Amino acid sequence: MPALILAFSRGMLIPILPIYAKEWDVSYGLVGLVLAGEGLGMLLGDIPAGMLLPRLGQKGTMLLGVGCTLLSTVALFWAGTVPQAVIYRLLAGLGRAMYGVSRHAYVADASAVTSRGRAISLFGGLFRIGRFAGPMVGGIVAATYGLRETFLLFGGSSAAALVVMAVFVRVVETSRDRDSHGSRAAGFALLSALKGQYRVLAAAGAGQLFAQMIRAGRGIILPLYAADVVGLDVEAIGLILSLSSAIDMSLFYPAGLIMDRLGRKCAIVPSFLVQALGMFLVPFTGSFTGLLLASMVIGFGNGLGSGSMMTLGADLAPQHSRGEFFGLWRLIGDGGSTAGPLVVGEVADLVALPVAAWAMSGAGVIAAAIFVLLVPETLRKRRRGVGLS
Repeated sequence: MPALILAFSRGMLIPILPIYAKEWDVSYGLVGLVLAGEGLGMLLGDIPAGMLLPRLGQKGTMLLGVGCTLLSTVALFWAGTVPQAVIYRLLAGLGRAMYGVSRHAYVADASAVTSRGRAISLFGGLFRIGRFAGPMVGGIVAATYGLRETFLLFGGSSAAALVVMAVFVRVVETSRDRDSHGSRAAGFALLSALKGQYRVLAAAGAGQLFAQMIRAGRGIILPLYAADVVGLDVEAIGLILSLSSAIDMSLFYPAGLIMDRLGRKCAIVPSFLVQALGMFLVPFTGSFTGLLLASMVIGFGNGLGSGSMMTLGADLAPQHSRGEFFGLWRLIGDGGSTAGPLVVGEVADLVALPVAAWAMSGAGVIAAAIFVLLVPETLRKRRRGVGLS
């Protein structure tokens, strides 16, 4: 339940943030910087969050992360300049890093290898349900009361999630999870594992980098293209994003079945190829209906890969240094999430917004190619007892 509420809260901001940043009448590059601010904060916080996890435990790290994100996002209501907004977004990213690393460790520890794809995709499905309802509600609230009032609603819903998490979430943790000496030993184990598997991890990390780039890029491409090229209002933009998310969320269980029965790559590769196709089609649309169809193709592709990057990371994680590894794994993915808005903003300023959509399409194709050619199938490796753990 807390994950669903938090996903809904984040979903409300999807159609709001790009238009909120444009209120200052700045370039696409600065809009991209505001949107990338959270990703930059996550980049700074991922490794420290992984090191913090054994000391505070999974639940303590989750609570601290959610609280930090809540306060810094509500502060956007009072932001008067772009630098202030970027700082608040950085702090939100630090909070998301703590929540993300602890959540990843919790789900990985609670699931068996042979059912991990379904377990993590189910968790990803909760996130997608929130993303379905959130943009529509955010668009309605912004159209009725104003853009900034959405941040206050975010604060209220996130506070409810924080209370539920504090009262009802129970996490069973081993002594290794809480022992700082064990954390130092785990750090050496992590270095040893990285040294022995660096080729696989480098390839998987590069694939995740481009994969998260296209995923993050859609969050800036679709709202800006809808507003600046098609001329839609914020309520219509929220509807498009919510309908796209409806397609996305409907596929989380099939995605998990594919990963557990056919292999992780059977879900990952089609996911990013379909997303690339949808992003390629965006510049050819000129109406609400056309953009909706392209966004639904993107949503279908993203749904096929529901939980895929978390599942792959859980497969690759060393057994005795999971927290540190998840921090590193998320650092790579968050690098892509941060690069997406920045690349979109710079390409849109230098060339045009439609060309930025094609750049994101290229990122999806590169991700799919890396996973096809360079990354082994981790499900088969685990069944044979071969892997990092």
